[in-house]
Order: sequence, then structure tokens, then C-alpha cells
Amino acid sequence: MNLVLSGMGMMSEQMKPTLVIMAAGIGSRYGGLKQMEPVGPSCELIIDYSIYDAIRAGFNRIVFVISERIQSEFIERIGNHIAGLIHVDYVNQRIDDLPDGFSPPTGRVKPWGTAHAVFCCRELISGPFAVINADDFYGAEVFGEVCGFLSGECERDAGDGEKLHCCMAGYRIENTLTENGHVSRGVCRISEDGRLTGITECTHVEQRDGCIAYTDDSENYITIEPGTVVSMNMWGFPAGIVGEFEPSFRKFLSSKDVDLLKTEYFLPFVVDELLHKGRADVKVLNTDAKWYGITYREDKEPVKSAITKMIIDGKYPKNLWNPLVEST
Repeated sequence: MNLVLSGMGMMSEQMKPTLVIMAAGIGSRYGGLKQMEPVGPSCELIIDYSIYDAIRAGFNRIVFVISERIQSEFIERIGNHIAGLIHVDYVNQRIDDLPDGFSPPTGRVKPWGTAHAVFCCRELISGPFAVINADDFYGAEVFGEVCGFLSGECERDAGDGEKLHCCMAGYRIENTLTENGHVSRGVCRISEDGRLTGITECTHVEQRDGCIAYTDDSENYITIEPGTVVSMNMWGFPAGIVGEFEPSFRKFLSSKDVDLLKTEYFLPFVVDELLHKGRADVKVLNTDAKWYGITYREDKEPVKSAITKMIIDGKYPKNLWNPLVEST
């Protein structure tokens, strides 16, 4: 098990819902640890705003998925100052944390991906949980909707053949782009009753010649219509889904079509597989909120400006963790 440190902060009698924050990514396009970049007036990080919104929404436990490389800095910079507000656990996402019988190939450097991050938390999750990226700003209202789902509809957990009841925050594609390069987005297919029917992971989405498009495996550009719903890796899951990750991961690792040196094991792979098996349903929680994130260094200033406006509009205090102390 990859547990680094458990039991920091206040223990609540009700250990759900839990928020899993994936923070182990290297940030190759950014060129550094984008999780640690300050964007608020009191040196707050994007992850600080997510934690703040999550606590206000009703989450009472956080599991950080981090890498050993940033463990000490992460705990000192992020974990310690929220430990008195919410129960905190840490898990290292190690390349060698694999199902029995598998070992990482020589030369594998990158983490295995977002689905592997959740797989690494398998011994810590016992109730409904949400999953988010550490470096994405999602918006307070979305945390409220996901937490509400986890506290209600999600409670009808799978058993005796019932489906796993999940949710996903659905953003409009045009609200999730950067002007500074390409991004990865999960392009969704949705039924008339607002359920996810399929998701395609597109790893090269950008604004091009006045349109939004992504590059397929043949290097062709395929247009994505404005208004298309995409996933920003904000999911809500019942505890029962955790048991689905190991068999899915085994299938991924055994596939002859997977380049085990580079290919990542994404959350949409697991969700899409469960949808096709009829094992899960996913309610799409649509939002008009604008996503903010730091994919490239040039993204930092626009994010800082957006947060400054939100502070002026009264959505956040100037000093996030101590509103009584005036920021310099």
C-alpha cells in the first residue's frame, strides 16, 4: 500500500463524502510543478480554492495522491495548513503499484495516469467519493452539485446486480480552452435524459482557424462543435466502483495494443468500459462555469486575473485561509 501519512487533522464521525485530489502529475507541458504555482493574492494555489470550495460544499475528508518526489514540499505547502479543517490522508502514486503478477517495464518514467491514481487509493476509500485534478479550477457551484449527488442518489450503491450510480461535471468545450496551446479533454456523448453514454479521450484539443478541433491518430483535425460537453476529470463515484479498477487495469496492462512505456491509464477508460457493460450509469451535471487551469506558463496570469475578479465580486476572501488577516 502507498500510504504516506494518515490521520492528520480532524476526524469526523461521518467519513463521507471523500474528495480525492490527483496531484502526482509531472506537468511536462508546463515545465515544472504547476500544482505549486501561487495564483491568489496571499500566495494561494489553485488547489487551495478547490479545497476551500469542497469544505464549504460538505466534503469532510481529502485524500491527496502525490508523488514521492514532491511529498515533503507538498505536505508543508498544502497539507499542513488545512489539517485543522478537514481530515487528510496521503497516498504516493508509484509506478510499481500494480496488480499482483505485473511489474513496470524498464524505462517507464511517467505515472500511469488518472485511473491508476484512484487505484492507488483502494485501501482508503470506504464510501462515496469525488475525484478532481489538483491544477484545475472548477468553481464552487460544481462542488456543491457533486457533493449533493454523493450524499443522495449515489447512496443507492451497487449490489445484487444493481448499477453503480456515478456523476460527472460536464463543461462546455468552449469554456475549457487555453489560448496558449492544446489540452486534453474527454469529449462526451449524452442521452436525452442527461446520462453519459460514452466518452472519448482527446489528447490534442485546441482553437484552430476560428474553430475548436482535436487531432486524431492519423494527424487529421476533427472539429468539435461549441456547446459540446466535455469532462474535466471531476467525477463522483460510489465506493463499490473501487473494485472495478483492478480487473480493468489488468486488462490495460495485458493489452498488446498498449505502449507500456508511455501510454496512460485514464479514468474515462474505466467509466466507458463500465457503461458498455451496463455496470454503471453516469449522471451529467451540466455547468456553464468557466474552467481555469495552468497547462502552460502563459496561463498563470489569466488565472490570477480571474481569481482577483472573483475576490472583488465577493466570491472568495482576499486571504483564503485567514480572512481576518489582511493580505499585504
